[in-house]
Amino acid sequence: MKVEGKRVVVVGMARSGRAAAELLEERGAHVTAVDQAVAQVPDLRVPIFPQSAASFEGADLVVLSPGVPADLDELRLVRDRGVPVIGDLELASWFLEGEIIGITGSNGKTTTTALTGHILRSSGIPAQVGGNIGTPPCSMVKASRAGQWNVLELSSFQLETIDTFRAHIGVALNVTPDHLDRHYTFERYAAAKARLFENQSTGDFAVLNADDPVTSGFAKAATRIFFSSTQSVQGASLEHHRITLDGKQFMDASEVPLRGAHNLENTMAAAIAAHLAGATHEQIREAVKTFPGVEHRLEFVRTLDGVAWYNDSKATNVDATLKAIAAFDGGLWVILGGKDKNSDYTPLAEPLKARSRAVLLIGAAAEKIEAQLRGAVPMIPCGTLEIAVHQARAQAQPGDTVLLAPACASFDQFEHFEHRGREFKRLVQALSGGSL
Repeated sequence: MKVEGKRVVVVGMARSGRAAAELLEERGAHVTAVDQAVAQVPDLRVPIFPQSAASFEGADLVVLSPGVPADLDELRLVRDRGVPVIGDLELASWFLEGEIIGITGSNGKTTTTALTGHILRSSGIPAQVGGNIGTPPCSMVKASRAGQWNVLELSSFQLETIDTFRAHIGVALNVTPDHLDRHYTFERYAAAKARLFENQSTGDFAVLNADDPVTSGFAKAATRIFFSSTQSVQGASLEHHRITLDGKQFMDASEVPLRGAHNLENTMAAAIAAHLAGATHEQIREAVKTFPGVEHRLEFVRTLDGVAWYNDSKATNVDATLKAIAAFDGGLWVILGGKDKNSDYTPLAEPLKARSRAVLLIGAAAEKIEAQLRGAVPMIPCGTLEIAVHQARAQAQPGDTVLLAPACASFDQFEHFEHRGREFKRLVQALSGGSL
């Protein structure tokens, strides 16, 4: 798509928006930016204007950062004038060279994306990794080339604003309620996830979770390949504690270095995608065994006086927290809370009752969580993460585990989930006594 000479407005000047503005400038567009903060971004030559109808006048194209809702009133007026409104993923796809592996899901997509990239690179297959993980799609354009795979973690925010974007291999891990404050209904949220497959054709592949009632129905034109932890399917299965790929047993579940049954599903999905991209069974097995995991995803922090501390700050929805709780046998002190996303926390009641000693509540959602879980488990109002860490330190006994798995967004007290996770790790490492 030609953008040279076009007047383009980029909305939102966080990392993805800045990358989009820089790409557009390199391609000869006349770029302006819109941001509620109206703060100038260092080293960016693009002028930034406040979010108002006037800031969009004369635009030939509008590009949204993922954090910008697609239903802003100003955007409705833009669309009424016939001006295309796209997201940064769509923009990047116009210029990315090489094939795309797109990975989405409510939970597990970061681990699966990182693992897929790790398998490919360990197998000598050129690949770069980005999207919702680390590098924005627009920043990947310069390093892309023919014959290289672009492995992209894709959120519903990115997928809801595509037009022609197409992934040669699309992966859907699961769809459970999340971001309902943004999408309003579960149906709209699921529909955004399903867009990953809408531009695929018969030469493409859709890797789907056969055990998930939503994802198993995705994709119409592409060749569908399934993974399952409960049944034998054409693709990858978990059978008698061994993982099969294309009907061949190729590794024992115990060889996967990631905690939790959900990570076996993530491993199967990554194995299928990597195999489609050219990796052999043995290359996949050896790469999986050396995968170090991903920061903030059931990340072991330390053991202190017999108490283990784990950081799962990426557990920003209820289903992710359920998976985190299920990864431990019991003795849990679970830190819950943050910014609510119109979530229902009641599904946590029984697992917490069965496996936890108490819940430590933080953030803006604390009162709602306490009301919905009352009677299921002892709850300790803490307010801040620092107080929660010190409460857990004072009360946890040898053999217990302290787990940060908040089931909420972080924006009430932190910049993002990474900030929350790193602050948790800092607080835990600063605790005195015991051994690391």
